[in-house]
Amino acid sequence: MCADHVSHAPDYAARRGALRSLLVENGVDGLLVTDLVNIRYLTGFTGSNAALLVHSWETRTAEDRTVIGTDGRYRTQVAEQVPDLRAEIARATARRIVELAGEWQLGRVGFESQVVTVDQHRGFVEQRTGLEFVATPGLVEQLRMVKDAHEVEQLRAACAAADAGLAALLERGALRPGRTERQVARDLDWAVFENGAEGMSFTTIVATGANSAVPHHRPTEAVLAAGDFVKLDFGAVVGGYHSDMTRTFVLGTPTEWQREVYALVEESQRAGREALRPGVKVADVDAASRSVIEAAGHGKLFVHSLGHGVGLQVHEAPGIAKTGTGTLLSGVAVTVEPGVYFPGRGGVRIEDTLVVREGGPELLTHTSKDLTVVE
Repeated sequence: MCADHVSHAPDYAARRGALRSLLVENGVDGLLVTDLVNIRYLTGFTGSNAALLVHSWETRTAEDRTVIGTDGRYRTQVAEQVPDLRAEIARATARRIVELAGEWQLGRVGFESQVVTVDQHRGFVEQRTGLEFVATPGLVEQLRMVKDAHEVEQLRAACAAADAGLAALLERGALRPGRTERQVARDLDWAVFENGAEGMSFTTIVATGANSAVPHHRPTEAVLAAGDFVKLDFGAVVGGYHSDMTRTFVLGTPTEWQREVYALVEESQRAGREALRPGVKVADVDAASRSVIEAAGHGKLFVHSLGHGVGLQVHEAPGIAKTGTGTLLSGVAVTVEPGVYFPGRGGVRIEDTLVVREGGPELLTHTSKDLTVVE
């Protein structure tokens, strides 16, 4: 095994340490984490009910005032998955964690205002703990943008499962005229599972003929026919991490317009990939890809953003779009997925998952992007 692909274990304590620095910068004494994805990122816990209090004090040893809460169903699981933190078992999990924060007189407590409902916030305040609740959206998500070695390892595995599943689908002749979109989607999902996936990133898209011009078409009983574009957009989940890939095929001999639009999207996608560098504005990455399509006169047919972050969620920060803000950092995992869609006729999208690196991005989805004709 090469040095770049050795097995790594997640360092949850280091992630919480990085979060503490953000809490200090934001002037809060602790953070109430209720988003389950963020709790998984910070602790490794995968149950369906949890709350986490991360104390901002760096001087406390053994994180004795960082505590995870869950209910009795997960008593054994939390002990196994989070052995380094105190666990509180209570059905009203967040309420119990807020009580502890009040007992410890934390003062200013941040909360994830992007996920906490108005009713939940009202409930925290009505507990009368003396705490001041401060909206602190997106702090954990800010950390999650840059992937550590463990996360990239999981992303590689998720992309490998997707690549292998698609290769198996093609080798079995399961993508052919006469089959329905739903049949192909079921076969592709099963092939991805056979090759190591624990789940699919989202409902697999199989779109044939005119349906391929619908960016997020859901599979139907539409029958694949000779001469169609067939667009496959799918992803695998491994270790909680998602992949995302789109490939567009032609059933039978492609026409001249199909060759032209495919070549255009391929060129646009290449330009987007090559623009991925640390320090580059995300809007500039979108522009590098979009300008290729606009120069060909089809800018209005590229109807979505260029890409998005990917990790514990298939869509996460950063967004790569015209209106995107911020710059790329080394270690950020993103998709690059331009498309051109001719309503009622057909469309092409090509998408990869990549990790931003100095000197050029690391490509994680390796299925060929050459125009592939399926007979």
